[in-house]
Amino acid sequence: MNDFNIVDLTPENFAEFGVCGYKDIAKHKELRAKLEWFTGYYPKGLRIKVVVSPTGGYQGMIEYIPGEFAHRPVSARGFMFIHCIFVGFRKDFKGKGLASSLISECIDDAKALKLEGVTVVTRKGSFMAGSEIFIKNGFVPVEKAKPDFELMVKKFKDNDQYPSFNQEILTGFTEYQKGLTIFRSPQCPYTEKNVIAILETAQKKYRIKTQLIEIQNHQAAQNTPSPFGSFAMILNGKLISHHPISNTRFENIMNSLTNR
Repeated sequence: MNDFNIVDLTPENFAEFGVCGYKDIAKHKELRAKLEWFTGYYPKGLRIKVVVSPTGGYQGMIEYIPGEFAHRPVSARGFMFIHCIFVGFRKDFKGKGLASSLISECIDDAKALKLEGVTVVTRKGSFMAGSEIFIKNGFVPVEKAKPDFELMVKKFKDNDQYPSFNQEILTGFTEYQKGLTIFRSPQCPYTEKNVIAILETAQKKYRIKTQLIEIQNHQAAQNTPSPFGSFAMILNGKLISHHPISNTRFENIMNSLTNR
């Protein structure tokens, strides 16, 4: 399929294309926060590439960064780390090789920097790509984390260096035993939506203490208690959501816990 172009985003052309379905900088606070974050990490090697079709418009993106700056709880120095990838806003653009083309761009950039390889966290659930597309492109699993996360790598060199999950994802809940704690980062623009409504619902409807922790940098993201990295929702020491959810979904979770 030749009906697409891959465009490198920069802080200068970011607003022209947008990310994750958000395009209007003036309208979307989450997009302004993403641009500020992108501008700060761009000099460190953060790259976002978007797929644009002359007939179908914006059809997907990939975001990656040198592993030492990854916004996931991983140790990945020496590797390129893929934060996210998705393609095919329109069904007729799915299954056309767009994802593999984007992954190839990442691999080429990693090789140009003489890195050890490329790594990514996948999952079977929402908000992350599954492992199948990466297996197709030569990645292999190296570690798992509950409930359905998998760390995968494509190595360029035959040595003993591998990325790994950080231990915080196994032990990080102990500090948050009372009330509702939400972590969020501008790395994922979806983490902005619904959070304030959820905090208000928790306070007013369920009478529970709340706190919002803004993940300010890669060091903080690498110490979050969820493999998702950019978001976590913890209730009385228990992780109840790895990824952003609606206020309605939050109420359903709370009601199910109350009715047990």
